[in-house]
Amino acid sequence: MWILPQESTKGYRLTRDYKYNISEVAMDFTEITDNHCHSVETLDENGKNEFCDPAKISNEMGTDSESFYTDAASYWENIPPTVNGMLGGYAHISAADISGSDAFLRSIFQTANPPGHGRVADCGAGIGRISRHLLQKHFGKVDLVEQCQTFLEKAKDHFKGSPKIGEYICQGLQDFSPPANTYDIIWCQWVLGHLTDTDLTDFFTRMAGALKVNGVIVVKENVSSSGEVEKDDEDSSVTRPLPLLKRIISRAGLCITKDVKQKNFPKGLYEVRMMCLKPKVQQQSKNNTIDI
Repeated sequence: MWILPQESTKGYRLTRDYKYNISEVAMDFTEITDNHCHSVETLDENGKNEFCDPAKISNEMGTDSESFYTDAASYWENIPPTVNGMLGGYAHISAADISGSDAFLRSIFQTANPPGHGRVADCGAGIGRISRHLLQKHFGKVDLVEQCQTFLEKAKDHFKGSPKIGEYICQGLQDFSPPANTYDIIWCQWVLGHLTDTDLTDFFTRMAGALKVNGVIVVKENVSSSGEVEKDDEDSSVTRPLPLLKRIISRAGLCITKDVKQKNFPKGLYEVRMMCLKPKVQQQSKNNTIDI
């Protein structure tokens, strides 16, 4: 639901002369092996495991959570329910985005012990752009999770009468807590920057518990190149550096089995990473299985 330029340039927009070749959206795979989780736990300068200190996660952003969420809600309530509104004026990258996501999703289905095609959650669904052009093509049911009622009403217009749509859930992700064994995939794109670090850790933990057997969480997010958490006061969001995002993922008991960089986006935008996450316990259990 949210795209920002890499530079701090309010009002920055690409010229309409920008061209990209959709056929070239083959990804630059920096892919982790499917059979083993990627370890992101590291030692600090004192040789101690940085996960021993909860402040490494909870205080990284230094935001007041109540105003952080209310300010974001107020911002999105004033955004038009259009693709251009959802993408912050970058509607022209939607096709490349969907193509990249489709290739990534198909690669997940080609792994050993892949997730099923039954039910998916579109977290931060907005008006249903991703559900409409991607998720409904791969799953029997799609649940749209979105805190802005206006956006959900627009999505209902798009999907009116569609047998593929399950539930419209008007709720912020900090409060979203689906039942266990509900989803084959939980898709999170351009929305996790609207959660504090602590709430993001808790969100990941809850989502892991809502996965079916072989289920995964997909994260597609901007990452900062400065090594710092970069705040946007206009829409009340943050862009995290990749190491911090990986620490939060690990802290939540998840591991990264795929990590891919989206290609063919305009210059000047943040780098976008697509990651496939699995619960560590589930993955370790599969790795320790011995055929007799």
